[in-house]
Amino acid sequence: MPQTPPPAEMLMMMITSKWVSQAIHAAAKLGLADLVAAQPKNVHELAKATDTNADALFRLMRALASVGIFNEAQPGQFVSTPMAELLRRDAPGSMRPMAVMAGEPFEYQAWSEVLYSVKTGLPAFDRVFQQDIFHYFINNKDALAVFNDAMTCHSDAETPAILQAYDFSKINILMDVAGGHGRVIASVLQANPRMQGVLFDLSEVVAGAHGLLAKAGVAQRCKTTEGSFFDEIQQGADAIIMKHIIHDWSDESSIRILRNCRRALPSNGRMLIAEMVVAPGNDPSPAKWLDLQMLLMTQGGRERSRDEFAALFDKSGFRLERVVGTAGPLCVVEGVCI
Repeated sequence: MPQTPPPAEMLMMMITSKWVSQAIHAAAKLGLADLVAAQPKNVHELAKATDTNADALFRLMRALASVGIFNEAQPGQFVSTPMAELLRRDAPGSMRPMAVMAGEPFEYQAWSEVLYSVKTGLPAFDRVFQQDIFHYFINNKDALAVFNDAMTCHSDAETPAILQAYDFSKINILMDVAGGHGRVIASVLQANPRMQGVLFDLSEVVAGAHGLLAKAGVAQRCKTTEGSFFDEIQQGADAIIMKHIIHDWSDESSIRILRNCRRALPSNGRMLIAEMVVAPGNDPSPAKWLDLQMLLMTQGGRERSRDEFAALFDKSGFRLERVVGTAGPLCVVEGVCI
């Protein structure tokens, strides 16, 4: 039976975990997983293909092989592994976009100021970049592309679990508010062929959704509509879903968004929030770490507990009906109109 490492060893692994994250980022940017996918490759071949120093590349891949990403089958020769497969660009469920984003300056530089956020309660991102994250992305299109790719990757991993856990079949018209390019609404519509959909987002965002909806075969059943959820949301749907949206905002802003959602819904409407829910106790939870990410990156955003979601609903014209867990880290927090 494997023994638990002593506390000092465990703590050292945690302290140096950023080394692993940054090494994975480098491998993802270089496309190493794609290069070794078909057959074993010598490090000199890999160095030539990636325009890197062969000795330095060997040291990177040797370190990654020690944690199960790649395998040194023979001296200097590397093959793929199940985790390396997930770093391929074209692999089903590819996590490469997340690995790329994790090492980008807008991520790690903000985390270097975590102490500032803990002392002040203010976003470290704003301190580092002298602007909030939304304006940063407006002004840095390459960073926005990296972020959008990572969010699409994240959504692709989470949406199937939502579809398996929550019964959408009784919804006639579902609106995805701040639904981006339509990945979530397209998946829900594919699984519910009698449903109609509405994708609501800013004009510049919705403009990029038409190709995805058409490719998914749901364009004829999904309208796109433009606007800001801080102003007014179009009526007509009998349920609204928002995935990873409310956690970006303070309680005050979240209540404003949810009140606009309530005004858009009929008296028997339903509000579905797909987010992590922070559970009490000391058990490991990705929600607790994503909550720190929200502290550093946003102006008042946070992951919330069941009671905190109930309080938001109470102040927005909804009643918390239930929290539906999924096989993944997300829950569907369901509110009914009151």
